Amino acid sequence: MTTKKRCVHKNGSCNVILSHIKRRRLKFLGDIFTTLVETNWSWALFIFSMSFVLSWMGFALLYWLICYTHGDFEEFHLPPDQEQFKWTPCVYNLYDFRSCFLFSIETQTTIGYGVRTTTEECPEAIFLMCLQSIFGVIAQAFMVGMAFVKMAHKGNSSTTFLFSKFAVISQREGALCLMFRVADIRKSRITNASIRMRLMRTHTSKEGEKLAEFQEELPAQIDECTPSDVFLMWPTVVIHRIDSASPLYHLSPATLMHDHFEIVVLLEATIESTGLFTQTRTSYLNSEILWGHRFDSITFYNREFQCYDVDYSRFNETFEVETPLCSAQEIDEFLSL
Repeated sequence: MTTKKRCVHKNGSCNVILSHIKRRRLKFLGDIFTTLVETNWSWALFIFSMSFVLSWMGFALLYWLICYTHGDFEEFHLPPDQEQFKWTPCVYNLYDFRSCFLFSIETQTTIGYGVRTTTEECPEAIFLMCLQSIFGVIAQAFMVGMAFVKMAHKGNSSTTFLFSKFAVISQREGALCLMFRVADIRKSRITNASIRMRLMRTHTSKEGEKLAEFQEELPAQIDECTPSDVFLMWPTVVIHRIDSASPLYHLSPATLMHDHFEIVVLLEATIESTGLFTQTRTSYLNSEILWGHRFDSITFYNREFQCYDVDYSRFNETFEVETPLCSAQEIDEFLSL
């Protein structure tokens, strides 16, 4: 059996590497917020920490330069001798760079211990304190907002959606159907959910142009309902009816073994508890489609607890059923005789 090289992994990540992009780093820096949201947590925490530490040190250096040029660090101008020599410093209780660093932290984080304060002696120190206060508010709001968006990122909420390991093809209501199972293991439900299916394979146009990863829509439904507003109360089987309008109309068990295609499934929904939009993906290669199989029932009524019970240990279980070993086109031609 030959298989197609996967475009979308089972966990939903895309099997794509981007290369030879001109000025790539500048393009990512142009949207720094999205770039930081998409980085992993270790890098994000490192950037958070370094942004605060470096800003504290940078402003501390500026405070040190202002006080040094004003003469606050001379021998008889230090805090113990200021009252005796009637010296007014730019900032009270600054001895060296370490105390400048502490003052910088207290100013930017608005801790305000009350020991180190600016005076009217140096307008540049007052201006710098105002500038750091504004910068601190903006930086903290930026970092907190980024952390919130990162925690609420759609990739986190999508991990609670389950897709069956295999898709199956068998008859339902007299027609061949491609089916897979999907479930949401959260107690809170999803709203405005929709499921879409895409068939991806190499296609040659009438002009002889070879189109790699050509996409075709596979209309999906749940029982007799279109999956534009899915209600995932329990594991649900999604169906694509293979009829004359389906790109799989000519598919048979023999061609399934040797064909090269991938079926990408996209589930989009809004999480009821948070109101956040999420998208999750998976895919099925031709080797992951079982012909003549049907999904086992995993939902039953528990009389002890007076509720429905879902056995997820059998989520991927299938069993064989009698299914014609020919394509839907061949079945229609036989029935039309």
